[in-house]
Amino acid sequence: MAYTIQDICKGSNENFFLIAGPCVVESRERCLEIGTRVQAVCERLKIPYVFKASFRKANRSRIDSYTGAGDIEGLEIIAETGARLGVPVTTDIHQDSDAALAAQYVDILQIPAFLCRQTSLLVAAAQTGKIVSIKKGQFMSPEAMLFAVDKVRQSGNASVMLIDRGTTFGYQDLVVDYRGIPTMQQFGVPVIMDCTHSLQQPNQPAGVTGGRPDLIPTIARAAIAVGADGLFIETHPEPQKALSDGANMLPLHQLESLLNTLTRIRKAITE
Repeated sequence: MAYTIQDICKGSNENFFLIAGPCVVESRERCLEIGTRVQAVCERLKIPYVFKASFRKANRSRIDSYTGAGDIEGLEIIAETGARLGVPVTTDIHQDSDAALAAQYVDILQIPAFLCRQTSLLVAAAQTGKIVSIKKGQFMSPEAMLFAVDKVRQSGNASVMLIDRGTTFGYQDLVVDYRGIPTMQQFGVPVIMDCTHSLQQPNQPAGVTGGRPDLIPTIARAAIAVGADGLFIETHPEPQKALSDGANMLPLHQLESLLNTLTRIRKAITE
């Protein structure tokens, strides 16, 4: 089944949608475990759900960091997870040739924040006809993201979403400016808040990115309160054992309580 932005956002006037999953494909069993548990909560709360996992991690602090299970195997696992759960799936791409490859397996192509100005990558993603989800660069103003959106639209693809993931604050921290959500919504695209990567603490001396996962509920509550269309949350049953970004992932057992709270906030601001 080919999913559209309308499918992804269905019911978003009543509730937000959720993009969630592990940072990277670790195994088929792990993806299915996480996806199944998230989907069960989302069905109960009537939250449209998109399963997310990276088939390959290209932006790593150290050369010996885990990058994935293999491109085709990783993409097949993502596609299988979506098919078994009956939900759309997304993964990030890092070079032009990734676009056509990943488009055979996923519904949404995610452009990483560091590459949001990479014209050839945006054009390659647009030309697949898939939904293109662009992360706002940590170095970009919300206003400047209009040009990234225009690159996709002017390449013949109107299916674009934007994800805010914070702005560089010094060398080793990020800060979220919630004015960016309504600013980017003015471009006529859904705007999503990345609640986990916004809490990264990059460039640590040990070569492993740090984070503040204890503040994920704070970021999420504020994003829903100001009207974000969706949330992006990386989650794992054992973050301390995750093979990528464990320092800023939400423990999976905490997700249901958080989504319950966020659903109530959404209801309050739309009544």
